[in-house]
Amino acid sequence: MTAPHEPADQAPEVGQTADAAPAAQDAAQAELNELRAQLDAAQATVNEQHDQLLRVHAEAENVRRRAQEEVSKARKFGIESFAESLVPVKDSLEAALAQPDQTVETLREGVEVTLKQLAAAFERNLLKEIAPAQGDKFDPHQHQAISSIPNEQPANTVVQLLQKGYAIADRTLRPALVVVSAGQG
Repeated sequence: MTAPHEPADQAPEVGQTADAAPAAQDAAQAELNELRAQLDAAQATVNEQHDQLLRVHAEAENVRRRAQEEVSKARKFGIESFAESLVPVKDSLEAALAQPDQTVETLREGVEVTLKQLAAAFERNLLKEIAPAQGDKFDPHQHQAISSIPNEQPANTVVQLLQKGYAIADRTLRPALVVVSAGQG
């Protein structure tokens, strides 16, 4: 006779449990392998990004160093153009002094030519005179008031220029020395 049928709600036989354990272990091992692969990929990404960070940092350091070198060179050689412009002026002055027998007229002509050379050197290098005229408004950024006197001119206007000032590229090197009106006293 045939064996009676077992109901479905009965526990599996011992042989079936032994077969399920290796399958569960295989699944756990596969999941562990997947997690290790993900971890390895994440570590590779981190290593790559760290390497990129180090390269960017090194490049930034190189740019900073090059910029410092450029600033240093600019400071060192920044007046080179101006100095080159002044050399002919010095040559002219030395030539004038080397002439033993000069008349006042020839000396004056030589000084005028030399002054033109100097003015051209100033112009090439953006060095401009600050020479306010009588009646110009007093500008404390470009003028230095030596005194203030009662005058018929409006207050805070230039009465007299005592000494020219100079500016280079809109920066005052030396303010013009002026007498300023205090207004009618």
